[in-house]
Amino acid sequence: MRKIDIACIIDDDPIFVFGTKRMMELVGFCNSFMIFHNGHEAIEFLRPRVIKGENLPEIILLDLNMPIMDGWQFLDELMTIPSVKKITIFIITSSIDPNDMEKVKKYGAVSNYFIKPINADQLKIIMEAM
Repeated sequence: MRKIDIACIIDDDPIFVFGTKRMMELVGFCNSFMIFHNGHEAIEFLRPRVIKGENLPEIILLDLNMPIMDGWQFLDELMTIPSVKKITIFIITSSIDPNDMEKVKKYGAVSNYFIKPINADQLKIIMEAM
C-alpha cells in the first residue's frame, strides 16, 4: 500500500471530519490534509489549482449532503474544469438511497461509494486502489 500525499475531505460534519482525519493518521493514510465544509469552499480553493495542476489532492473523500453546495453540485462543477492531474474521488455519505448509488456511476472520477462512518479497513481499500 502506497501512502497518499494529499487527501481532501469535503464534509460539513465536524465529528466525521475529526474522526476520519484521526483514523487516517492511525493507519498512515496520507502526508497532509485539505479540509472543506462544503462543495463551494472546496471548488473555490481547488479550481485555480486544478487548472494549473499545482498542489492538488490525490484523493477526495466527498459527502453528498451538505449546505451551500452539495456533493452532486461539486462533482458537476469539478467535471467542467480541465485538469492536468487525475484526482480520484470516493463518496463517503450517510445516504443509503439506491438512486444515489446508481447516480454516482455516471461520474467517471468517482472510484467507490462508502456508507458512513468509514473504518480503517475501508481506508486500506482506498489506499490499495491508488
